[in-house]
Parts: sequence; C-alpha cells; structure tokens
Amino acid sequence: MNRDSRQWHVGFVGYGEVGRILAEDLRAQGVKVSACDLKLATQQAGALIDHAAAHGVALVASHAELAARADCIVCAVTASQAVPVAQACEPAIRAGTWFVDLNSASPGAKRRAAALIAAAGGAYVEGAVMTSIPPYRIKVPLLLGGSHAAELAPHLAALGFSPKVVSDQLGVASATKMCRSVMIKGLEAMVIESFTAARAYGVEDQLLASLTETFPGVDWEKQGAYFFQRAIEHGRRRSEEVREVAETVREIGLAPWSAQGTAERQAWVADLADDGVFGVKGSAGFARQSDWRTEADRILKHVKKD
Repeated sequence: MNRDSRQWHVGFVGYGEVGRILAEDLRAQGVKVSACDLKLATQQAGALIDHAAAHGVALVASHAELAARADCIVCAVTASQAVPVAQACEPAIRAGTWFVDLNSASPGAKRRAAALIAAAGGAYVEGAVMTSIPPYRIKVPLLLGGSHAAELAPHLAALGFSPKVVSDQLGVASATKMCRSVMIKGLEAMVIESFTAARAYGVEDQLLASLTETFPGVDWEKQGAYFFQRAIEHGRRRSEEVREVAETVREIGLAPWSAQGTAERQAWVADLADDGVFGVKGSAGFARQSDWRTEADRILKHVKKD
C-alpha cells in the first residue's frame, strides 16, 4: 500500500489509554480513525463512547468490521489478547493491510500473531513502545521489527510517530521491550513493597535518604509516587505484560523468578484497586496522589484488616 498514509483509515483494536491518545493525535491531523474494544459491551462503555464522539472516532462492534474497513490496524490490547486479536481479525483482513502489533507480548506470541496475519495477506509489523506514552503521545519511542518494518516506518513517521527499525526479524523489538520490563516493572513492584514496609516500620525517611545517597540522580519521593500510581491505575495490564515477560525469559530456558514475583505484585495491586482500597472501585476511578505515603497507608490498613 503506497498511497499517502495521511489518507489511510486507521483502525485501533483496543481503545484504552494507548488507543485513545494515539487516536486523538491522528484525528487532530484529519486522519480517519475507527476503534473497537471489548469494554464497549460493558458498563465502562460510556466513557469510551463519549471520548470517541468528542474526537470523531468511529466505534465498531467487532474485530471483523474493523479489519474490513482499515488500511492500517493498530493493536493495543492486554498482552494475553495479542494472538486472539490476530485470530479475530484474520478472516476479514484485506490483502495488503498493515497490522501494527503494539502489544507487550513475548517474541513467540508475536510470531504466532504474525503467521495469522500473513496467512490472510496482511503485512504484520511488531512494535515495541519503549516508555510511558502520555508524556510523548504519538511521538513515543517506537521500535519496529519484521520483514515489512522498513517499508512501514516512513508512513508512520509521516503520521507523526517516532519509529526506529531495529530488525527485519520478528522478536527482536519485543525482546528488547520485554527485557527492559524485567527491570522497569520490577522496580515498580519493589518500590511498592519496600516503601510500604518502610512506612509500616516508620523508617521511610531513613530509606529515602539511603536510596538518595546510593542513587543521587533519582528523586525517590517523586519516583515513588509515580510508581505507586502507575501500578494502581494500570496494574492489571502490567501484570499481564509481566507474565509475557516471564514467558520471554522462560523461552530461553531461564526460570523467570523475578518476573513472576513482579506479575503477582502488580496483579495484587490491581485487585486492591478493583476492591476500592484506593478510593472509588476500579482503577479508572481512583484519585491520584502526589504522596506515595497516602497509598501505602491504604495498603497497610487493608493488610492489617486481613
């Protein structure tokens, strides 16, 4: 597909934080955008419908309907749904349609999804988003991989993305993201556990002073608050991602002890959010706090009650 990418119809599978931000930025350029999301069939549909209406995004009821109309499909769902989405799109995808897989899935999962899209005549490209999207929006650093990556990259750049082709082999971009996530998501889990325990023992000031001495370039107050909030708001998605991280480690024959523990802690925080421990039930309704101590105290109140 060689025509001007700004004339494409871009379809998002997944209309969560990632999908909505990217859709907003594309619509601001006049690009046609459609989206589908499983939450459209739930009580959370109202917020998605309102957002789509405000930005001129067409919501569709199924993966097949989206695949039938899109020139480029951007898949941004939870990690466990990467392959099922490819399966759902495969029967309706048109020959030559781009399929950009932004999911935080293992190299093995990416290859399975790619095989499904290729069988339908689509052009699969794996994408690895290398940092949090909100500060960068569509300019977020994006690694591309696969045999079609080099061809797609200039089209994405024309749409405002910041793509970098890392390999013509599938799995390299996702492996880079997965290995990074062992550290980043692990740090989130460790900070929550360490800071909450320090708060319980009354030694948080001593802990922060020691961390600052060891890592003088990090503002641990600010970083701690950020890590708590990201885990509370996105713990469910993060736990699924880290399970894929564990699978990535397992695929090389190494036991993923750190990643497994991180996945459990992220899922545990997500469960607390769903139970209303951090305010309104469900992570979408909690009130963000600039001080991590507020959230640590809520956790401690919960565990002491148990």
